[in-house]
Amino acid sequence: MFRTLVAFIASLALPVVSLFAASDTSKAAPTPPMGWNSWDAYGLTIDESQFRDNVKVLAGMKEHGWQYAVIDEGWYMQNPFGADMPAQKFLYDKNGLLEPVPSRFPSAANGAGFKPLADWVHAQGLKFGVHILRGIPKQVVDDNLPVAGTNFHAVDAADKQATCPWSDANYGIADNAAGQAYYDSMMKRYAQWGLDFVKVDCISDHPYRISEIKQIAEAIRKTHRPIVLSLSPGPTSLDHADEVAKYAEMWRISNDHWDAWVFKNHTPDGFPFGLSDEFDRIAEWNKYVKPGSWPDADMLPEGYLGPHAGWGEPRQSRFTEDEQRTEFTLWVISRSPLVFGGNLTKLDEATRGMMTNEEAIEIDQLASESGPALMPLDDGKPLPWRAWYAKVGSKNYAAVFNLGDDARVVDVPWLSFHVTEKPHAAYDVWYKRAVGKSKAFHVVLPPHGCALWRVE
Repeated sequence: MFRTLVAFIASLALPVVSLFAASDTSKAAPTPPMGWNSWDAYGLTIDESQFRDNVKVLAGMKEHGWQYAVIDEGWYMQNPFGADMPAQKFLYDKNGLLEPVPSRFPSAANGAGFKPLADWVHAQGLKFGVHILRGIPKQVVDDNLPVAGTNFHAVDAADKQATCPWSDANYGIADNAAGQAYYDSMMKRYAQWGLDFVKVDCISDHPYRISEIKQIAEAIRKTHRPIVLSLSPGPTSLDHADEVAKYAEMWRISNDHWDAWVFKNHTPDGFPFGLSDEFDRIAEWNKYVKPGSWPDADMLPEGYLGPHAGWGEPRQSRFTEDEQRTEFTLWVISRSPLVFGGNLTKLDEATRGMMTNEEAIEIDQLASESGPALMPLDDGKPLPWRAWYAKVGSKNYAAVFNLGDDARVVDVPWLSFHVTEKPHAAYDVWYKRAVGKSKAFHVVLPPHGCALWRVE
């Protein structure tokens, strides 16, 4: 089925290319990226054997669109359990470029880097990615190592005033020729490895580093390889929306999103970010969704989050089954990137069923229109539910979400979903069953539950 969808995308390639001819981004991500990232389940600790085991599961779902396998932070740490950079023992080469640790990634031995592993991922029919923290390791600057292929040295490239407030690992990169040369050498190395995706942290908010975003985008352009650039963490400011869309394929719109409906005790910048807060945040960013530019609601912390969760203790996701379906539905109908965070080797059947629901994935990948429905107000305030619509070719989709803590009967006029105001039958996408003709979207929803229907 998904091959049919790919053929459909190809048939639309001419207008997409003409519309976005001024930007390279449409080449790297014409549809929202879909894949798996190691952070939620493994934190800093993943090794090659664990990565390969997860990739094998992901490869079994590639026909449904899942394609990016991403190693998150820590692949260059000889001791990922260390409390700080000296204790973690970063591994880098003579030019200050990070290297995967061979004791954790045996195929990287003898200076091979991630190329053998990337080649293996590609042989599975998938794409390969890594996470980096923007900047240059402090020890590289202290040792003043040379920048590859230039007369510059690390001191020339570093901006010591631009450190990351939540990591003591790196200095920032200076907005000068030496800084550009360092990022050029980094992305050249990644392209040689066969990288398809790079997630760059501490760059899209607290602080927002547009100079480094531009440098990294330029360094990727010079490789002539379509590498997806993902910016983190959020919340990226709406004031920067046009700018980040110019340089990156996806950027985080919230702080780190984790597995709870609501977090009552979070930091002023929204860490951790609960599911109930995502609805209005995603709606704010809806107008910036377009081919090659995807506001990112963050990874899906679903399934088993272990053996070393990126935050908190190893656990089965704290989402109820209804909440998990609500999260997946919201990401799908809003066309967010779909990056699964749970341990794929322990995937339960309910989660697998969502990840392989062809019609749901088709909405995320191929919707020509998608956005919040017209919601009635009560005394000027939104009601405790939200509604979204999407169009895929001639097919119309409607989703309703219960934000309340109790079961709720919801009636939404069909006109709100941009379909004609007359009785419609429907098809329930998740439960794969027909819904009788009615004068409105009428449904009983459990607490924090949802319904996703194709409107006939």
